[in-house]
Parts: sequence; C-alpha cells; structure tokens
Amino acid sequence: MQSAGGSADQRRPLFGGAMSAVVPHSATDVSDLREIPDNQEVFAHAHTDQSLIVELVEFQAQVADEDAARYHFEDIAGTNKALEPGAFEVNGVVAVSASELCLSECNTAWMLTGTQCVSKFNEQARNTVTLHLGLLRLPQFSTDVLITFNDPQSISPDSSSASALGTHKQPWTVLDFQHLLRTLTLHNPGLFG
Repeated sequence: MQSAGGSADQRRPLFGGAMSAVVPHSATDVSDLREIPDNQEVFAHAHTDQSLIVELVEFQAQVADEDAARYHFEDIAGTNKALEPGAFEVNGVVAVSASELCLSECNTAWMLTGTQCVSKFNEQARNTVTLHLGLLRLPQFSTDVLITFNDPQSISPDSSSASALGTHKQPWTVLDFQHLLRTLTLHNPGLFG
C-alpha cells in the first residue's frame, strides 16, 4: 500500500511493540527529543507544526459511546486552556465501522473534527488548530484509545510555532490520520495491565 508520501507503508511499533500502526511520512518520534508520558506515543511532522498523538486513557463508563469523542475533545480543550466561549468548537462526529479497523478488540469507534484556539508552552499568542480526534473504545480493558491529529490553521506571528510557517513540505492530511487510526493493531493485551 502506498502512503501520501509515495513510499511503501511501514508499521511502527507503539508502546514497546504492544501495538503498531502506520505512521505517516516525515514523522519524528517526540520521545527521542523529550520525555513523554508512558500512556502516549507522540509524533511531530519534521517540517510543519503538525502532530499526531496515540494515547491510552481510562475508559469513561459514565459517558455514552456517541458522546465520548466530544467528552475527550472537551477534556483536551481544558488541558489546552481553550475552554472559554469561542475557543473551541466541534464541527462533526461520525461513527467508524468496525469493519474499517484493524483493532478487532474495539467496541465502538468515532471520529470527531473540531477547532481549538491554543497557545504553546504557556505563551500568550494563540494559534487556531483543527483537531481530528479518533476514539477507539475498549471497555473490556477499561481503556479508551485516543488518536489526535493537531493541524494548525492559523499561527500567531508571536508564537514559537511561527518559525514553521512557509516550510510546509508535504504536510500530513486527514487521510494520513485516518490511515493511522484504521491500521492501529493490538499485539499484546498485557499493555492494559
């Protein structure tokens, strides 16, 4: 299978090989640069300010499946200090058919698209970011798997991210995000304890 970058897809081991997925071209493993929590795999595009995060979080049993993606999106908005009115918006949520996924253990899956106005590194400058969120629910493991694609749309000139402007070489697309989500595979259920 060919990726958007034109090279053959290669699965990348995640969480010490307990999972794997096809990660898009130009991906830098952020754990090579700084410490990342054990429940996350974070990839940054080598030439843009885009990032992809695969995160294992506690299954939210009190949240209905159809509301869970929005719940996690709002939780991320809180972490990003983007909860004030107008700072975040959900543009759409769609269910993903289990037949489209490699993760056969998944109970239900959802994709959400929204925007958040966020700052990096506690800066005052705020950037508008399109956030694509994939949610794979695994109640049998008490786990929700979040896949987040941060795709900056407008970057403040005062942001540390402004230096990435104008260098967009083959940016990732929503198709790259969807391919990662669909190819995510579990190899060792011991990952969940």
